[in-house]
Amino acid sequence: MKRILLVAAVLGLTFGSFAQKSKNEKSDSKELKSVINDLSFRLVGPALTSGRISDIAIDPENHDTWYVAAASGGVWKTTNHGTTFSPIFDGYDSYSIGCVTIAPSNNNTIWVGSGENNNQRSVAFGDGVYKSLDGGKSFKNMGLKSSEHIGKIIVHPTNENIIWVAAYGPVWSSGGERGVYKSTDGGETWTKTLDISENTGIAEIAIDPNDPNTLYASAHQRRRREWTYIGGGPESGLHKSTDGGMTWKQINKGLPDGQMGRIGIAVSPVDSDYIYAIVEAREDKGGFFRSTNKGESWTKMSDYSTSGNYYQEIICDLNDKDKVFSMNTWLHHTTDGGKNFVATGESKKHVDNHCIWIDPSNTNHWIVGCDGGIYETYNHAQDWKYYSNLPLIQFYKVATDNDTPFYNIYGGTQDNNSMGGPSATINNAGILNSDWYITNGGDGFESAIDPENPNIAYAQAQYGWLVRYDRASGEKTPIQPMPGKDEKAYRWNWDSPLLISPHDNKTLYFCANKVFKSENRGDDWTTVSPDLTRQTDRNKLPVMGQVWGIDAVMKNKSTTIYGNIVAFDESPIQKGLLYAGTDDGLIQVSENAGDTWRKVETFPGVPANTRVNMIVADLHDVNTVYAVFNNHRSGDFKPYILKSSDKGKTWKSISGDLPTRGAAFAIRQDHVNAKLLFAGTEFGCFFSNDAGTSWTKLGGLPTIAVYDIDIQKRENDVVVATFGRGFYVLDNYTPLRNLSPETLDKEAHLFPVKDALQYVPSSPLGLSGTGSQGADLWNAENPAFGATFSLYLKDVESTLKSKRQKEEAKKEKDKEAVSYPTFDELREEDREDKTKLIWIIRDAEGKEINRMMTSPKSGIQRVNWDLRMATTSPISLRKSSTGRYSSPDVGLMVVPGTYSVEVVSVKDGEIKNLIEKTNFKVVGLNNQTLLASNFDELVEFRADISESKRKIDGAGRLLNETSEKLKYYEAAIKNYPNTDLTLLKEIEALKNQLEDCEVMLWGDGLKSSNEFETEPSISGRIGTVYYQTFSNTTGITQTQRDNKKIAEEEYVAFRKKLDDAIIRLKAVEEKLSEVPVPYIKGKDENWKEN
Repeated sequence: MKRILLVAAVLGLTFGSFAQKSKNEKSDSKELKSVINDLSFRLVGPALTSGRISDIAIDPENHDTWYVAAASGGVWKTTNHGTTFSPIFDGYDSYSIGCVTIAPSNNNTIWVGSGENNNQRSVAFGDGVYKSLDGGKSFKNMGLKSSEHIGKIIVHPTNENIIWVAAYGPVWSSGGERGVYKSTDGGETWTKTLDISENTGIAEIAIDPNDPNTLYASAHQRRRREWTYIGGGPESGLHKSTDGGMTWKQINKGLPDGQMGRIGIAVSPVDSDYIYAIVEAREDKGGFFRSTNKGESWTKMSDYSTSGNYYQEIICDLNDKDKVFSMNTWLHHTTDGGKNFVATGESKKHVDNHCIWIDPSNTNHWIVGCDGGIYETYNHAQDWKYYSNLPLIQFYKVATDNDTPFYNIYGGTQDNNSMGGPSATINNAGILNSDWYITNGGDGFESAIDPENPNIAYAQAQYGWLVRYDRASGEKTPIQPMPGKDEKAYRWNWDSPLLISPHDNKTLYFCANKVFKSENRGDDWTTVSPDLTRQTDRNKLPVMGQVWGIDAVMKNKSTTIYGNIVAFDESPIQKGLLYAGTDDGLIQVSENAGDTWRKVETFPGVPANTRVNMIVADLHDVNTVYAVFNNHRSGDFKPYILKSSDKGKTWKSISGDLPTRGAAFAIRQDHVNAKLLFAGTEFGCFFSNDAGTSWTKLGGLPTIAVYDIDIQKRENDVVVATFGRGFYVLDNYTPLRNLSPETLDKEAHLFPVKDALQYVPSSPLGLSGTGSQGADLWNAENPAFGATFSLYLKDVESTLKSKRQKEEAKKEKDKEAVSYPTFDELREEDREDKTKLIWIIRDAEGKEINRMMTSPKSGIQRVNWDLRMATTSPISLRKSSTGRYSSPDVGLMVVPGTYSVEVVSVKDGEIKNLIEKTNFKVVGLNNQTLLASNFDELVEFRADISESKRKIDGAGRLLNETSEKLKYYEAAIKNYPNTDLTLLKEIEALKNQLEDCEVMLWGDGLKSSNEFETEPSISGRIGTVYYQTFSNTTGITQTQRDNKKIAEEEYVAFRKKLDDAIIRLKAVEEKLSEVPVPYIKGKDENWKEN
C-alpha cells in the first residue's frame, strides 16, 4: 500500500490528483517523459520540394564541405558535395537560422546566428549566436539571446577570436539586443559598438577584404505586427568603421533623403574601393547605388531594388568588379556596375533566392539557396541541379484521409505548393519523393479530404484560392466563393479556415471575414454569417510609437488585410454548432447553423486582440470547446490554450506547465479518452492526459515548430505539420490513453496490441532499401513491419557492477573514501548475467512458433515481431549481418489469423513470468492477384519445408564437421609416432565417400566449375522451394511439391551414406586411441592425458 501511495504522490500532478501546481511539476513531467521515451515520432518528409535556405557556408579548403542554414530547419552539413546531408543543430534551443560563418583562419570554427534574417510574416525567432570548435559536432550558445534575429556574423580573417555580429533585433516588438556587437575573446564577452535605437537593428555588416579594420553596417528600422509591416524609417542607413568596428560614422551621402528601408551592401573583392548598396526607400526613391570611394559618397546607378521584407541581399563577383548578383524572387545580376540588371536564368529551378556561393576556381559554378532548397549550376545558370535530399518543407497545416491500406497525408507549404502522399508504403525502401504529388500551386495552406472518398481532396493557395482536387485524374476545379453583384469584397486571410462538416461529407465551410457554406462540395456557396471581425481600421493603429502614413516604407505590404476569420470548427456532436475565431481576438459562436452569432471578446490571461489560431470543438461533450491563442506577432511567445465548458461563454486556461518560451499553434483531442490532448507549440509537440493540467513533451522531433496536428482515428496516429522539417507521425499512440497511476504501479504491463498488417514488402528498385540508386536518393522509413508490442516495465534491476559504480560516484562527489571491492565481489559481478526478456509467440492452437530476446528498459519499450516463424538454420552464437544480396536469417511467414505473445524475464537461470498470454490478430493485406486459396494447406507446407530445411542444414553442418575431423585424423596418422599407417587406406576411402555425400547434398562442384550443367542437389531443391515461399503469400505450386518430394527421397540415401561414414570414422578413432596422440578437435571425450 505504501508503494502505491508513493507512486500516486510522484505522479499525482501528471494524472490530476492535485489541481494546484507545485514546485515538483517539472520533475513530474520529466518522470513521465522518461516513461514514454520509446514512443517517438517518425519522419515522413518529404523532400519532393525543400524549404527556405537563409545562408550557406562552403569550406574554403574543401569545397565538398558545406554548412547550410535553413530559415526554419536548423543547420545541415555535407562532406560529400551534397550527396548526403546531416542535421547538426537539432538538439539546441533554436531552429530558425539567419546565417552561418566559417572562421577564415580555422575551418573547424563555425558560427551560427539564430533567428531568420528576413522579416516576412512566418519568420521565427532565435536565441543568439552559437559557436562550434569541432566542425559542427557540438555548439555552445555564446550570448545575445534577446536579439531574436541575427543578420550576419563576420570573423576576422586571421584572428578567429575577433568577431562582429549584426544583431537585427526583434521584428515583432521593440528592444532586445540590436546593433553591432564585437568580441575579441572568441565570443566570451561582447561590446555593443553601434547602437541606433530600440526599433532599429543591424541587417548586415560587410568587411573590407584588404583591410579588416574597415567595416560597413546597414541599419534597418522595421516592425511587423499581425495587421501590418513597416519596413523602414528615418533611422535606417549605412555606417562605416575604420578602427575595427569600435566607432562608427554615417555614410549616407548620395543615398535617398528621408526614410529608407532595408539596405543590402557588398564590397567588391576585386577593388575594395567599390561598395554596392541596394536601397529600399519611400516614394520610390530606392534603387541600386555604388560608391567608388569606400562609401564616402554614393551614386545611384538604377532604380533596381527588391523587397526588404524578404531579399535586399547582393553579392559581388570574384573577378569582375562591375558584376553583382541580386537575391530576388527571380535571380538577377548586373555586369555594368548596376546600370542594368538582367534575369540570370532559372529554368527548372525554384525562385525566391536568398544566398549564393561563387566558386573562386570557376566563377560560373554557383550554389544557390532559395525557398525551394539548394540548387547548383556549373554553367552560369544554363542548367540547374536540385538537391532533393533536404527535408525542410515548411508546412502550415496537415490533414489525413481514410484511404486503405495506408492513409495519405496532405498539407500546404510555405511557397512550395499543397501536396499529398502516403503515410506508409509496401516498398521496403519506405516513402520516396516520387510517392508524393502536388494538389495545388502557390503557397499552400489548409487541406481537407472527403472522409468517404479519398480521391476527393480540397487544397488552397493564399487568400482563399480554393480548389477541389481529383486524385484519380489530377484535375483541379477552382471553387472559391466570390462576392455577388454589388456585394462588398471579402477579406481573405493568407491561410483561410476550411472544414468538411463532420455530419455530411458533401458540406464544406470556408471562411474569409464571413463564413461560407456549401452543401455540394463547393459548387455553390451560401453566406452564413455577417462580418465576424472587429472591423478595425489597421491604418489607425500605432507602430513603433506612431501611426504611419500611406507612404511609409513597405506600409502594409506582405501582410493580410486585418480583420478575418482564421479558425473555425463545427461540433461533431451537435450539427450547426459553429465556432469561429478571428485574427483580431474574437470568438464567435452560432448554435443555429449561422442564423445568429454570439460574440466573446475577452479571455482570462490572454492579451486583448490576440489572434485565435485554432478552435476545436470537443469530440465527447457538446458544451466543451478548446481555443489556442497566439500572440507571437506582438513579441509575446507564451502559450495560451483555453477551454470552455459552456459553449464559449466562459473560459479557463489549460496551458498548465507548457514552457513559457514557445507560443502554441494547435490542439487536438483524442477520440477515445476525452482527457488526452495534444498541443503543437513553437518548440515541439506535447500531450496531456489530465485535460491540460500538466503537459509532457513527446520525443522524436528535432527542435522545430509544430504548426498543426491531425489524428488519424482508424490507425490511432498523431500526424504533425512542422514548419521547416516536414511531416512527422507518431504511430499508434494508444498507450498514452492508459497511463494511469494503476498502470504505472504495475511491475509490467502490455498495452493492447494493434492488428498487424501482413504483406510482402516489395523491392521495386531491385534490391533491399533504395538499392543501387546512390546515397542521394532520399527516403523516409515506413512504420516498423509486423506486430508491434508496447511493454511497460516499472523498474529494471541494476547489475551489481552498476550499483557499485553508482555508490562510488556518490561517495566521490561527496569526497568520501571509496573502498576497493573484494575479489569475491568482483567475481560475482563478472559472473552475473544481464537480465533478458524472452518474447514467446504462439499460433491459435497454442503452438510456439517463435521467440525473440531483448534487453529490458524501464518505461515503455516497443518491440516488433516480423510475422515469421523461427529460423531452422543451425544454432549460431554470432549474429549474422544481412548483405546486399542476402536476406535475413529468419523463418517463413505466418498466415493471417490469431496469435499470442507472452513475456518472461531470465537472469542467472531464474525465470519470471511478466506478461501472460495476450492475443492479437494478423490481418492479411490481400493485395495479391493470385491469393492462396487454402491457408491451412499453406501453413502445413511451410511447416514441412521448414522442417526439411532444418534437417538438411543440420546434415550439412554435420557433414562439414565430419570432413574436418577426417582431416585432423589424417594429419595425426601421418605425423605422429606409433600410429598405424595402414589406416590411411580407410582414410582415403572415407574421403571419397564424404565427397560423394557433398555432391548429393550440394551438387557437383567439379562440373559447375568447368561450366557444365549440373543436376539439382538435395540442398538446392529444398533451398529453392524455401526461397520461393520465403517472400510469397500465394499458393503452393506442383513444381514446389515435386522438388520437395524428390529432395526428401534423395535425403534418405544421402543420410545412409553419411551415417556409414561416421561409423567408419568412429572405428578409425578407436584405433587411434591405442596411441596417446595429442588433442584432436572433436575427440575430447576420448582424449587420454597419459
